[in-house]
Amino acid sequence: MNDFSASIITFALLCLSAGAARYIRTRLPETYRTRETIETMQLVIGMLVTFAALVLSLLTASVKNSYDNAARDRHAYALQLIQLDQCLRDYGPGAESARADLKSYTAGVIASTWPNEPPPAGVQYPDTKGMPIIGASPVLRDLMDRASQAIRRLDADTPLRARTAEDCRATFREVMRARLAVIEDSGTSLSRPFFWVLVFWLTVIFLAFGLAAPRNRLALVAILLSAISLSVAVFVIADLSRPYRGWMSIPSTDMREALDHMMTPGE
Repeated sequence: MNDFSASIITFALLCLSAGAARYIRTRLPETYRTRETIETMQLVIGMLVTFAALVLSLLTASVKNSYDNAARDRHAYALQLIQLDQCLRDYGPGAESARADLKSYTAGVIASTWPNEPPPAGVQYPDTKGMPIIGASPVLRDLMDRASQAIRRLDADTPLRARTAEDCRATFREVMRARLAVIEDSGTSLSRPFFWVLVFWLTVIFLAFGLAAPRNRLALVAILLSAISLSVAVFVIADLSRPYRGWMSIPSTDMREALDHMMTPGE
């Protein structure tokens, strides 16, 4: 189920629960509609609303923090790839195969992670059809393994090139650590069972709204506006919890800039 469907289902459940409660209220005995009963319902509603607001704020902050971490790790990963390519470029002859594998890997990541965007041009990379949008791909992992072997085989015929080769190996290790961080960040940060439990709590609250609210158009409009606002909040929470899918997914800008740097002719 996508994020938009979850928000629509949430909106429908909230409206149905409030509507059912308004229908039931007219058929309750008069003893259930006394002032004391209404005041008790208002106290219960206040408690439920406070609890739901606390959970919603904590959940929003949690998924936003996870999203920001994923975006920051992706940016750091792109910078590490640029740094590794620059190191290989500084090394000079002998690093061509490692640089070629690095370019193919970066282009493959772009094409597989953002399949709805224009594919990279001017560089060869593996066929990304069937590759997962998130998580590790065996094909792309093999490209990085080949690049790793090529970097390990760099000759050290001069002291300067020896130091540069060691710098490239150290940078490659940083790249692999950044890659693992990106893979770990790519999964959803929201527990689906907990998400639907939250929707159930909101449904109970709107059921109480329908029982306590007066039967007039202003109260109906207020309930509808509340349902719309909460459904939008649910959509934002669900969308942010999946950093590489949805309307607010992390853009490919950083990785494309890294690939552009790799494809820029050296001086």
